[in-house]
Amino acid sequence: MARGLLDAKRLHKVLANAGYGSRREIEKWIVAGRLAVNGRRAELGAKVVSADRIMLDGKPLHLRAKTASARVLALHKPEGVICTLRDPRGRPTAHALLPKKDDIRWVSVGRLDINTSGLLLFTDNGELAHRLMHPRHEIDREYAVRVFGDVSVGTLSKLTRGVEIDGETYAFEDVVKRGGRGANRWYYCVVRQGRNREIRRLWESQGCQVSRLIRSRFGNIMLPRDLKAGAYFEVKGIMLTDLYRLVNFTKSRQH
Repeated sequence: MARGLLDAKRLHKVLANAGYGSRREIEKWIVAGRLAVNGRRAELGAKVVSADRIMLDGKPLHLRAKTASARVLALHKPEGVICTLRDPRGRPTAHALLPKKDDIRWVSVGRLDINTSGLLLFTDNGELAHRLMHPRHEIDREYAVRVFGDVSVGTLSKLTRGVEIDGETYAFEDVVKRGGRGANRWYYCVVRQGRNREIRRLWESQGCQVSRLIRSRFGNIMLPRDLKAGAYFEVKGIMLTDLYRLVNFTKSRQH
C-alpha cells in the first residue's frame, strides 16, 4: 500500500489538532458543506494526507507544525461573556480575551453559559481538548453555587443519589454547604459530565433558585482567588503534566 494512504488521517481530527476547533464543531462544518479537499466537498469520515489542499468557506487552511507540547490557558470568564468564537449579535466573547500573538487558534475545553463565570480552559491542541471534554475520563468540574434559601439535608442527599430530568439521570458527585449570609447559601458542587446547564437544572429540579454560579476547578486546575475576571494565566510545569496525565495525553499522541 502506498505510504500516503498509510499516513492518511481523518479530516476532523487533523483540523482539531491544528487548533481550528473541536472535533464535534468541525464535523458540523463538514455536514454544512463548508469544507473541501482538493476542490471537492468533504464528507464525514474523509481522510487526508499532508499533500491535500483543504479549504474552509473557499479559503485555504494552512496547517502549522505542532509544538513539542500542547499549551493550555486558564481564563477567568466573566458573566455576560459567551463562549462561541464569534457572535452575530455583537456580544463579548471569551476568545476576545485571549492573547493574539503567534497566530494561535485557541480551542475551548467545553463551555460556560453566559450567566456563569469562573474557570475556562483553552488549548492549542484539538486532541487534548477532545480528551479533556470526553465523558470517559470523568474529570471533576467543581462549581461554587449561591442558592436562595436554605436547603434540607434530604434535598442534598437526593441531588447526589440522582434526579431524572427530561428522561436523563443527573446527579452531583458531591455537594457541600459552605455558609452564606441573609437569604442566600453557598454550596460547592462537583459533576463529571459537563452537560449543558447541568448544575442549574439539578438545583431547579428541586425548586431551588440559583442566583450565582462560578466554576472553581477543572480537574487539577483551580481558579486562583486573585485572578481577576477577564484575566488568564498559562498552565505550565507540574500542573500541565498532571493535566495531561488525567487524560493519558502524551507527546507521541499529539500529531
